[in-house]
This record gives sequence, C-alpha cells and structure tokens, in this order.
Amino acid sequence: MNRSLFLRELRSNATSLLIWTAIITFLTTATMALYGIFLENNVKILAMISILPEGALQFKGISDVNDLFSVLGFYSANNVIYMLVLGSIYSIVLSSNILLKEEYGRTAEFLLSWPVTRGQVFCGKLTVVIINILALNLVTTIAGYISLETCKKEPYNVDAFLIMSLYTLLLHLFFAALGLFMSVLVKKPRPITTLSVALVMVLYFIFTISNITPDLSWAGYVSPYKFIDLDVVNPAYRIDLLNILYFTGFSFLLIFSSLRIYLRKDIYL
Repeated sequence: MNRSLFLRELRSNATSLLIWTAIITFLTTATMALYGIFLENNVKILAMISILPEGALQFKGISDVNDLFSVLGFYSANNVIYMLVLGSIYSIVLSSNILLKEEYGRTAEFLLSWPVTRGQVFCGKLTVVIINILALNLVTTIAGYISLETCKKEPYNVDAFLIMSLYTLLLHLFFAALGLFMSVLVKKPRPITTLSVALVMVLYFIFTISNITPDLSWAGYVSPYKFIDLDVVNPAYRIDLLNILYFTGFSFLLIFSSLRIYLRKDIYL
C-alpha cells in the first residue's frame, strides 16, 4: 500500500466523514432525548400504536409493543433508519466513487503515473473505506451508548446493544464491498451515486415489505437487512453465526472479485 496515496484519500474523504458522522449522531441523540416524553405519554401512544398493523412494528424489530417502553427497545426501533439506512448509504456512496472518480475526474493517468501498482491503488483506497466506516461506527456507537445511559430509567442489556452495533458495522462493510464491486463493473466513467443510493433504498423497501406482508416473507432474504436481528429486548438475543458468516462471506467475495476485475479493467484516461 502506498502511503502518499493513502494519506491523500484519507484527507479528501475526511470532510464527508465528519458531516455524515455528525448527522447520524445528532439524529440519534435527538431522538433519544424524546424517550422521557414518550414514557410520560405511554397511554396515548399505546392507543395510537394499537391501530397499526402488526408488521409495522415487526419491520423495526419489535415483537411486543411493550418493548418500545424499554430504553433499548426505543433506541432500536427509532434509530434503525439512521444507523442502518443512512450508514449504508454513506458506505456504498464512499466505496462506489473512490475508485471510479479517478476515471470520470480524468485523474487516472496522473495516479497511474506514480510508482504504484493497481493492486496498491486498490488496497490503499479499500483501507481508507474501511477506516472511515470503522470511525463512523465507533463514534455513533459511543454516542448511542451515552444516550442510553443518560435516558435509561432501568437497567438494559449492554451486550445486546453491542451485538446490534456489530451487525450494523458488518452491514456497512457489506454495502462498501458492494459499492466497490459495482464501480469496477462500470464501463463508461461516470458517478454512480444515484444508483448506489437507490439500491440501498430498494433493498430496505424489500425488507420492509417482506415483514409487513406474510405472503412475501421469503422475499426478505434478497435483502441484507433480513440478516440483522433487531429484537434486542428478547432475553434470548445472541449473535447468530450464520448472519455473521453471511456478511463476512459475501463481503470478502465482493472485494476479491472487485480486485480481480480492477487488475484487468481498461482504465479510462
């Protein structure tokens, strides 16, 4: 891995990392600040929730409406859109553009004139993607933990919180690997940001529909969100090794395939 290339990419992506981290952290902590008000109005809220279809809660990982009144259940149900969806969008947009931007930005010739191999370019940029995703997840997880500690009215399962955070990290790494794979398949150099965001939203929509509609539950397995267990209040909540293998296996496969294609790809100069 080339140190100069690595530091250049780290600096060029620092601003977007700070912005995305700040947005997700703010949304998470702001939502958790409403937990006390939520508890105070539990009767009215229960009446409102009772008219919702069962699937509307299930797609957020809530199997029992009373789980919403635990601090961890409230955190899981209300922050899923921030941690899972927004984090996934950041990950796939970052990875899908980090290689491709050299072509549509007409800087590939300058980059490849350096004394570096394509393998070093790929590994350097991949390392930056991984570091940025780790940083995003570390900060947001710490912010989530502080919010839980601040808002809790009774003890909660810290291990369950950490397991859910691990699933979130693996999901983000999966989408990063998917973004890399998509970028090396592109023949005509152009940004694929819109396509990347649309893919995340479609996969989340499929996951949502599969949980709301029992007849379409099988369709959920098309989406990686299906392999994230959000039922954190369940006393039996544990790490599912099959889910871990799903994310790690597909991520490594996508990264390896991306590297093989990139080494043979005709780079647009």
